[in-house]
Amino acid sequence: MEDFEYYSALEIDRNASAEEIKRAYRKMALKYHPDKNQNNPEAEARFKQINEAYQVLSDEGKRSLYDRYGKAGLSSQGGGFETVFDDFADVFDSFFGGSRKRQGARSREHLDIAVDLEISFFEAVFGCKKNIRYRYAKPCAACGGTGGTRKTCGYCSGRGQVYQRQGFMTFSQTCPKCRGQGSVLETACKECGGKGSIVIDDTIDITIPEGIDRGQRLRVSGRGNMSASGARGDLYVLIDVAEDAAFVRRENDIYVEAPVFFTVCALGGAIEIATLRGRQTLEIPRGTRDRAQIVLKGEGVKRLNGSAIGDMIVQVKLVYPARLTAEQEELLRKLHDSFGAEGTTHTGFFDEIFNRVKGWFS
Repeated sequence: MEDFEYYSALEIDRNASAEEIKRAYRKMALKYHPDKNQNNPEAEARFKQINEAYQVLSDEGKRSLYDRYGKAGLSSQGGGFETVFDDFADVFDSFFGGSRKRQGARSREHLDIAVDLEISFFEAVFGCKKNIRYRYAKPCAACGGTGGTRKTCGYCSGRGQVYQRQGFMTFSQTCPKCRGQGSVLETACKECGGKGSIVIDDTIDITIPEGIDRGQRLRVSGRGNMSASGARGDLYVLIDVAEDAAFVRRENDIYVEAPVFFTVCALGGAIEIATLRGRQTLEIPRGTRDRAQIVLKGEGVKRLNGSAIGDMIVQVKLVYPARLTAEQEELLRKLHDSFGAEGTTHTGFFDEIFNRVKGWFS
């Protein structure tokens, strides 16, 4: 391994306190741990440097020698680094939560279950009640959740963890034979086939609150999988919302496109539109342009678990007649001619642009 400086490896000052050294080691070890950097030889080498540095700097005697004589002073002391952490796994567990804590987290995660539920657009807006069918696991009564007759795992001697020493370092990992349980199945239970649990079909009625949206979830306490001790995890209902043909939701606001005939936009007037809560008259101001937006306050979606209500944004879509009779065409031509110069404002606009463009080539 290439030569390196211990303080630099932990990215700390030479005057760092013992607590600062410990914090730096924790931070760096988490960053470069092999589990988070698989198939990354640079991270693996860095992780080894970090551990070697900590083994020296966390020991007052070795740190003193290193500060005075460098690595040569440590070599002359004898013993090297092998005896610094005789039980490196225990030290590493004390930093990062311990194998029992990790197993507990996995066990808790295993008890929680999730189901997907798609509801309609209006069910999400106004809330509803749903009956959900789902399945959960409970311990097999015949074997008490053990899966059958078990014996101590010979691979890890019942510890649930196996340790591998590489030079001065010791790595721990979950035992691949017993998967951290410390025991292996000897004779499988006939009722559950050695699984230790059976699957139960169940249903539950839940209330979907007003204002829920896609991607949110509901937690039903105590309706998840059951452990051997009788404790139950939670059931999580993951919400998906179907699209609506007319309304588009953005958080608590609702968008809708309203087709408005061109004469109404020009002259102004009133149209009837559909909102989430019924029909409503919408005033169209004189001279309204295509894609103009008109906001209706408080006509959106109620905030989930709150009282505030979003808005409805009506976007105008200018509509022209699909066909004209000869009489209508004549009337439109007379109307156009009546505007005079105002009807040809585009001419001056594009003449100005043309003159600017022509200047590039003159």
